[in-house]
This record gives sequence, structure tokens and C-alpha cells, in this order.
Amino acid sequence: MSEEKSCACAHVKSQNVTDAPGNNTVFMIWRFNADKTACKKAFEGLCALVINLNKTAVTRFGAASETSCVLGVGFEAWKMLDLPKPLPKELKNFEEIRGDKHIAPATGGDIHIHIRAANQAVCYDMASEIRAALKDVATCEEEICGFKYYDGRAIIGFVDGTENPQGADRDFFAKVGDEDAAYKGGSYLFVQKYIHDMSAWNAAGVAEQERVIGRSKQNDIEMSEEIKPSNSHSAAANVGDDKKVVRDNMPFMQGGETGTYFIAYASTFSTLELMLESMFIGRPRGNYDRLLDFSTAKTGALFFAPTFDMLQAYSAE
Repeated sequence: MSEEKSCACAHVKSQNVTDAPGNNTVFMIWRFNADKTACKKAFEGLCALVINLNKTAVTRFGAASETSCVLGVGFEAWKMLDLPKPLPKELKNFEEIRGDKHIAPATGGDIHIHIRAANQAVCYDMASEIRAALKDVATCEEEICGFKYYDGRAIIGFVDGTENPQGADRDFFAKVGDEDAAYKGGSYLFVQKYIHDMSAWNAAGVAEQERVIGRSKQNDIEMSEEIKPSNSHSAAANVGDDKKVVRDNMPFMQGGETGTYFIAYASTFSTLELMLESMFIGRPRGNYDRLLDFSTAKTGALFFAPTFDMLQAYSAE
């Protein structure tokens, strides 16, 4: 199955959606605030800039450095910019998911930028170029600087992304295939900013934390199905081996708050919706993800990351 999708995407040049999270990241959400003509012109320049940033990163640091800049476009921006129709099949405005206790809010956005680099200075330089390209036509509503925490752990101390697809499966689960041929190789890009109540989390103690996550804290060993709570994070976020996404989550500190920037690339947004419904509403209803008692979602937005081929076409129009 994964081999078939991987082959389907082999003839297009995708953005770097399946790179490893890296040591340093910058995440940006921009909203257009100028007239359509100005926005379209700036977007054409932005597409050319993103292509340039990625090419020069390979030249300067090598392909193995996984230094990259990924551009995503939201539903309203896609229409306003007169990008191709029909749109990607599952691109839409994300709508909040409301459980009995917790809410996945919908805050939207027109442009999402995901910068990765081993060196924080490179993140700074790339982000500065993006700001210069968009400052006259858009407002940056969110800018988060993420960092690698020890051996790839979330700030709450548990290893993050253990269930991520590996090898060829990363392409299969992250990139659109022949089911939407016009957008083959592109990716649905979904983001949420979570703020953690670290005082409550630390007060819970390791044994309770492990029940919340469904894994051991030190060695990242998953609990057996017999003892793992059904409302643990690892249980709630798992909606089937055939329904996975590629997560690039990163810890951050901002204004005295600590949190996780959740970012996922997927071949279908419907998979992410199932995960979010399982986490926030619960299966059955009310059996929500226990981690949400310690982590509050502050944002939520869906974008589509076109291929480099698409960005090239947009930049030339």
C-alpha cells in the first residue's frame, strides 16, 4: 500500500513535508489585509522566495541537513488568490470541535510558514526574508520559535512522535496520491498551539502522567492494551493503522508560557478530523483524551502545502 502511493508521488517534487522536525523551527501564521491585486503580487513573490530558500539551503548546508521552508495556503486565501479550481478535495475552513469539556478552536489563517534548521541563525534569516515579503500585505498573527527538547521529547517530558510513520510510509501518509491527481504530492497541513499547565502536570507525579500518556516516561514503552487507560493520549490519538499522519510537533516557550506546537502533514484531512474528534469528543462520547486536562488548544487552522512544481507555476503567473 505505502509502496503504491510512494510511487504515485515519485514524479512530482513535493515540499519538504516529511523531513525530521529538526533542532530549531519557526512557525508563522499570516492573514492578508491588502487588496486582491497586491496580495496576488506578493504571493507570487513569496512562492519564488520559498523555492529560492530551499534551493540555497541545499547548496549551503547539503540535502542531509534537512533545512527547509514549507509554505501552506488556507481555504479563503486559495480562493482570493485565484489558485486552481477545483480546490484540493479536502481543503476547507477548519471548524471548531466541541466536546463536553474541551474545545479544539478554529482560528484560521491565510498563509502558514514552517521553517526548520539545525542552526537557529538560519531560522532567523529565513523568517526575516518571509517577513519582508509579506509585511506590506499581511499581518503575522502567530510566530512561534520551537526547539528540540533533549532526545525529541515534548516539554511535558515524554517522547513525541513515536507513532509517526517511518520510511516509505511517510510519503504515503503525508502526501496526496492519485485520489486527487491534480494535487498529487501536496499535503494537508494542520496546526494547533497547545499551552501546558506545567504546575498541575508536575503535581500529578510520574505514575499518573504515564497513565495519561499510556507510555513509560523514561523509556517510551507503550502500555499493554490490558492496562492502558482507554482515555490515555496514545489510545485517543490512534484511529487505526491505516489512518496516520506525519507529526512535526515542537516544544516552545513564549511570554512565560510553555507549550507544544502541533503540526501534522497528511494525505487526507479527514484522518486528522477523526483524531481530533476522538481526542476532544471521545470514543464513546465523554471518554476524551485525558492529556487535555493539562494541555489547552489555543489555535486551530488547516492549510494545503502545494508541490514545488505548483509553487513554480504560481510564481510565474
